[in-house]
Amino acid sequence: MFPGRFHYASPRALDEAVELLQKAEGEGKVLAGGQSLIPLLKLRFASPSILVDINNLPGLDYIKVESDGAFRIGALARHGEIERSDDIARLQPTAAAAVPVVADPIVRSRGTLVGSVCHADPQGDWAAVMIALDGSVTAYGPEGKRSIMVKDFVTGPFQNVLSYPEIAIEATIPAPKGDVAGGFLKLERRVGDFATAGAAIGLEFNAGRVSRAGIALTGVGGATVNAEAAAEALMNSSLGSDAVMRAADLAAEASSPKSDHRGSADYKRHIVHTFVRRILAGIATDQERAA
Repeated sequence: MFPGRFHYASPRALDEAVELLQKAEGEGKVLAGGQSLIPLLKLRFASPSILVDINNLPGLDYIKVESDGAFRIGALARHGEIERSDDIARLQPTAAAAVPVVADPIVRSRGTLVGSVCHADPQGDWAAVMIALDGSVTAYGPEGKRSIMVKDFVTGPFQNVLSYPEIAIEATIPAPKGDVAGGFLKLERRVGDFATAGAAIGLEFNAGRVSRAGIALTGVGGATVNAEAAAEALMNSSLGSDAVMRAADLAAEASSPKSDHRGSADYKRHIVHTFVRRILAGIATDQERAA
């Protein structure tokens, strides 16, 4: 199929882009990487009156690490650039584990982290990573900037809290207050597929014990699942077997998968349990070696 008719605009300033969206009164779409939007247009699941291409906006293609260890990732930073970032590889193990399994190399060359979070696909990878890391999204609109935690940003399948004139311009991973550890695992039917089930875990340690924990799941609910109770079960633990098993049990309970051609609901819960346990066991082993 071919997309329906739409106007195309390529603004050179952020305020111009916001103004175009405001005039569209909710009928406009923002184009960054386009790896999700273009298929929707071709299938006519989306039929905007105007497509606002932000690729010519200056200064949005950055990956910056601040002096305190916080990461700021611009709306035009591609998956591939994150994959090649030495800072991500060295300082953010959860993101580093996730990015090589985001779709395929072609998609990673154009798609963006910010766009993926905004798309809010229940089987997407980045929203789970950002929730596990307590990340946030910065939106820019007629009233200026506002910061939204990703756990509050994604409200449902393909739904987020942006108002129609707003543009998400940045994702932020906050500065850690302890030693960072984490991981990401997902089951896919073939390379480049969406997750049948997946888990992202971000931890911080102080004096050998967990001082901050985040666990988020993908592919096992109507939206990205924030497994808060599972993360809480790890607090102040040294990742002993009891704490790891308890967290895996609670993560599986937090999931709400549906049986489909990818597998039964029970099978997907089992995968969640296995992945959470496997990631945590790997982190525990690394901690023992470093001690």
